[in-house]
Amino acid sequence: MASYRRAIEQAVPNSTGSAPPSTPAPVHAADCHIHIYDPRFEPVVTRVANATVGDYRLLQKRLGLSRVVIVQPRNYGVDNEPTLDAIAQLGIDNARGVGVLRPDVTEAELNRLDAGGIRGLRFTVGDPATAVVSVDMIEPMAKRIAHLGWHLQFNMPHAQIVANADMLGRLPTPVVFDHLGHVPSTDHPAWGVIMGLVQQGKAWVKISGAYMNSEIGPPDYPEATRIAQAYVKAAPERLVWGSDWPHPSPKLKPDDAGLFDLLAVWAPDEATRHRILVTNPETLYGFPKTA
Repeated sequence: MASYRRAIEQAVPNSTGSAPPSTPAPVHAADCHIHIYDPRFEPVVTRVANATVGDYRLLQKRLGLSRVVIVQPRNYGVDNEPTLDAIAQLGIDNARGVGVLRPDVTEAELNRLDAGGIRGLRFTVGDPATAVVSVDMIEPMAKRIAHLGWHLQFNMPHAQIVANADMLGRLPTPVVFDHLGHVPSTDHPAWGVIMGLVQQGKAWVKISGAYMNSEIGPPDYPEATRIAQAYVKAAPERLVWGSDWPHPSPKLKPDDAGLFDLLAVWAPDEATRHRILVTNPETLYGFPKTA
């Protein structure tokens, strides 16, 4: 019999509503994509207020989650201290991080970040005006981190995925695509690139960010739902789920319980959801294995 972690009624900053989801979360379920913005660190981020570890713990209670992956926001550049601090607060058994670095990082710093729970690096490269890293850094950085067993995570427009398909295919690290890979449909060439890497066992996909992938919004997010269901049908063993709290992109914050319930639409089978929420994150991020 499956065991679950109880969710509760809980108001949460940067989230609409307070009701718990209808879908129970299995014990050790992981939220594999959040950001922490902590006013103790510079620069102080004013556009996303109340997004500290303490605030996120309220969301964990509301959804019944226990594990989390903190993704370094670009606001902090290559200063990964806010992410390391958040991992330490939550405890390394239950928290991992995805940092941001450039290829000139020292080996000592890589080892320090690894000890602190960093398990991958993110490349957000859509807008050169705001990007902290660039496409030309991807392959050199992959070679720097391959021995650590880290992955590279991409927040990359679909056109760039297609343009850089050859480079992505030869990277010596696993790769992870943010937010459904930002593909508009399964007919788009970017879908073929991502699925080719998935089928070779080189890539993972975060089924997250429904509001970034749908013109029609809640509760159904139909465009994103079609894409997510296609991923689930094709490769459930290569998927993880994330809330994207505190939702830095949309001005109107979504209902996180509704987003979690959407996973049951994307993956109606309970065993598949357990794989996406528990087993796959253990493999990708190195969380302690559970029975």
